[in-house]
This record gives sequence, C-alpha cells and structure tokens, in this order.
Amino acid sequence: MNAWNPQGQPPYDPYGPNAPAPPPGPYPNTPPPQGGYPPHVPHPYPPQPGYPHPGPPPAPRVGRAGRVWRTVGPIAIGRKVFTPSRPGRVDDAVVARIQKIRSIVGLAAVLWVMFSYKLVHSAGDVASDRLNQSWINVLVLSVTFPVIVGLLIAVARPPARQELLRRTAKPVGSVLAIIAGVAVFPVLVLTGFANGEFATNAPTTVVTVVVTLLTIAWVLPFVIYGIGMSLVHVFRTADIHETVPPVLATALVWEMTLVDLFTGAYDTLPGPTRIVVMLGAPLSVTAVALWELRRLRVTYGLTLRGALMR
Repeated sequence: MNAWNPQGQPPYDPYGPNAPAPPPGPYPNTPPPQGGYPPHVPHPYPPQPGYPHPGPPPAPRVGRAGRVWRTVGPIAIGRKVFTPSRPGRVDDAVVARIQKIRSIVGLAAVLWVMFSYKLVHSAGDVASDRLNQSWINVLVLSVTFPVIVGLLIAVARPPARQELLRRTAKPVGSVLAIIAGVAVFPVLVLTGFANGEFATNAPTTVVTVVVTLLTIAWVLPFVIYGIGMSLVHVFRTADIHETVPPVLATALVWEMTLVDLFTGAYDTLPGPTRIVVMLGAPLSVTAVALWELRRLRVTYGLTLRGALMR
C-alpha cells in the first residue's frame, strides 16, 4: 500500500485464487504434486514408476570462517549497502545487459585511445586513471543526486512527495557509506597511523597493526566495490523509482563531459578524435537512458510523470 496503490490491492497473480482456471490437460484426474504447482493446475503428465529425479547436487559445505566472511565481508556488506532492494521494484534483465555492453564498449574505446595516442604508458597508469575517474564520477554524482532528487520531490504532488521522500533513505545511506569509506584514508594520514607515528609503545603498535590490516583487508575492497556499484546502480536510486537512475545517469555523463572540456582532459588528441571521445560517452549513455525510459513506459507502464503523480 503506497501513494500509487492507495487501496493496497495485490498485483495480478496468474496463479492466484481469483485467476481463471486453465483448460483441463490431457490427464485431468491426475492430482498435482505436493508443491510446485498451484492447486487448480492439473499435472501435465501422469505419475511414472521408479525413483524420483535426484535433483540438484547439494551445496558444498562452507566453514564457520567462510560463513562469517560471507555475512560481514566487504563485498557482502557492499552488496547490501549499494544494491537496490525495494520490494516490487522492476529489475529488467534486458536493460542490465544493454548497460553492461555499453560500459564494456565504452571502456574498450577509452583504452584504445589511451594506448594509441600514448596518453598512458603502462597498465598501472590505466588502472590509476580509471580509479581516479571513477572516484571523480562518484563525487560529481553525490553532488548531483540531492539536486535532481530534491527537484523531483519538490515538483511531485503531496501524496507522491511523501512516498518518494521516504524512499530516499537507503540511497542517501549509500552516499554517506562511500564517502565515509574513502574518508578513512585521509584520517589515517592525518592521525599518524599511515607512517607509524601513533605506534609509540606495545599497545599502540598492536592497535596500529590491527587498524592497518583492517583498512587493507576490509575498507579498501569495500571502497573499490562501492565505487563500482554506485556508478552501476546510480546510488541505488531505483529504490526511489525506476525512472530516476536513467535521469541521473544522463545528467552525470554530461556534467563529466563539461568537466573534461574545461580541464582539457584530451587536449593532446587530434580535433576529430577529441570530439568523438568526448561526445561518445554522453551520447551513448543518453541513448541507452532514453531507451530504458521508453521500455519502462511501454513494458511496465512506469513513467517519470506517473511517479510524480502529474
């Protein structure tokens, strides 16, 4: 029950109690098995003699340490923090596949330009450049997120406004989580942990070692994973509404194009190549975002105007 479903009616269930019964099968008197088929759907085949199918193989056993790591490890926590989880959210596998293809093609094009025009000289330079670029994207997105989401909430009608505002809690939490994770590193430098200034005796040395290991083994993977997931899921703004991520992604990519333009990121490239490199990403992201919005409207009846109740 929410602003878009005030009566609290459940979604249509083709196997629910109010759904029409299917036509009788070839064996209408065969009782259905205990589970796996709705009560009014007859078993399509008669029971066969012999042993039942053995089923899937049992899952491999995981030790206690493995279970703990899968529960509180950086990837497990990052998946909970940065992945959308609103019940009833539309998760279109076709859209996700197109976005992955676009990301792979865009990354391949950037790497080809970097190595062809000697903008980088080693794989380490590429990794450092991509990590820096991703972190800049997250910073710009963290500034763009409250502006655009706040604008959408402001123009929404009061019933939708309250619902949208309530749904921003988890996306805001993901923003704060990635900023807090990155802030650990300058804090370690400023407090002297990074260069060992805090380790003046045995207890402080133990604390320094524990903090350093925790930072390397937990905080660093959490931050790297969080940066990637924040860009993929656009700070899990699908928890607000399915139409918000393509809108935010379009705004982000054009903002980054302006940043590259004013900072002269590709000044060393020839004129036509520079235009293609700078406009390729925003145009492709915009095209995918428009296609995604159209697919949400045609396939699922979800529109930005409907989210705002306008």
